[in-house]
Amino acid sequence: MTPMIESMLNEFRGESAITKRVLAKVPADRLTWKPHPKSMSLGQLALHIAANPGSVSNIAQQDEFDAAQINFNPPEPRNLEEIHATFEQSVSAGERCLGEMTEQQATGNWRLTLNGRQIFVKPRVAVLREIMLSHWYHHRGQLSVYLRLLDIPVPTIYGPSADENPLA
Repeated sequence: MTPMIESMLNEFRGESAITKRVLAKVPADRLTWKPHPKSMSLGQLALHIAANPGSVSNIAQQDEFDAAQINFNPPEPRNLEEIHATFEQSVSAGERCLGEMTEQQATGNWRLTLNGRQIFVKPRVAVLREIMLSHWYHHRGQLSVYLRLLDIPVPTIYGPSADENPLA
């Protein structure tokens, strides 16, 4: 395993633990709640976060992906169990993808198209960094705001939150 991928895998493992803590705060009785009509519901956002590493791992193993296949309206989960089961499967897929990636695969080009039109070409490792990791963190941040708006204690993410202080 290359140092670049090993570093990313270690980061992924740490961030998975943080994400699991945040997802554990999602209340079963508020899954359909939305902070705004244009926003995803709490359940949609939680399921999107849960599924992200696995979904990105699947498409990143291909040489190209047509964005026309993406459903930009995430489904509503049936319950919390679906979110947590999706998360466990997704993290497992992300670990497998990163753990089995060769340097040649990591540095090889990956293409995003839309109905056959090229949107971009980037090294696969950049796609994993941007879409699997940075995109994941972005939505996890969104979820922490949803929790705050619902007056649910926000867990520690990178340090103390207003509700939890691991340093105390």
